[in-house]
Amino acid sequence: MTQEEIPAIEVSSLSRSFGDLVAVDRLDLTVAKGVFFGLLGSNGAGKSTTIKMLTTLLPPTSGSARVVGFDVVGQARQVRRRIGYVPQMLSADAGLTGGENLMLLAKLYEVPRAERSARTADALAFMGLTDVGGRLVKTYSGGMIRRLEIAQALLHRPVVVFLDEPTVGLDPVAKHAVWDKLRELRSHVGTTVLLSTHDMEEADALCERIAIMHQGRVVGLGSPAELKVAVGADATMDDVFVHFTGGAVGEGGTYREVARTRRTARRLG
Repeated sequence: MTQEEIPAIEVSSLSRSFGDLVAVDRLDLTVAKGVFFGLLGSNGAGKSTTIKMLTTLLPPTSGSARVVGFDVVGQARQVRRRIGYVPQMLSADAGLTGGENLMLLAKLYEVPRAERSARTADALAFMGLTDVGGRLVKTYSGGMIRRLEIAQALLHRPVVVFLDEPTVGLDPVAKHAVWDKLRELRSHVGTTVLLSTHDMEEADALCERIAIMHQGRVVGLGSPAELKVAVGADATMDDVFVHFTGGAVGEGGTYREVARTRRTARRLG
């Protein structure tokens, strides 16, 4: 297989357990390069756990996963050099300006010194933040913070970007502003994006392919159009979700997950 033919993400029988709780259960998944791919499911479906394994933050209990051909366990350093990650939790430093946050990340990513200022300016411009790059992040709106965090994840020009619930806690205007920038990323940069969400509208608007997760497993896979056709004429993504998950409503994850999501929503709001 040539370098061009290697999938962006390749997962085989990937599992993760926490004691008796099986969060991800023998997951099989392949994501081609350049695709905007969605993991759709309710809280507690296993989306965030999957992303943490793919970004080397959490070791699998069993199975394997490769990102751009590199094993997430045995070649974790190579994986980290090639990915960007926007977690649910806020990752920007409120006590620094937007530009300072990016310059700090440029150093951590080992971006050549001569390129750091230009990379920072380009990242701010791409995310529509040039005018506020000199302001402290604590003065930013929720949508501006999310766009800055995406800029941080793109600074070292990763091959794959992971976005874990990137619009949680945002109002509709801010959410759509983030969507516009993500569409621009897909159209003009060609980066592979894996997005986790439980927002049906978000999945339909952004993703070329979707894996619906339920109780740690993939229960539906295809493009939004294919999934809707499989359910029936005039089906919506809400109908698709109900069909593939049996109408089950997630209980919202663990206490820690609920608390984390509410803290994030409160700070972004």
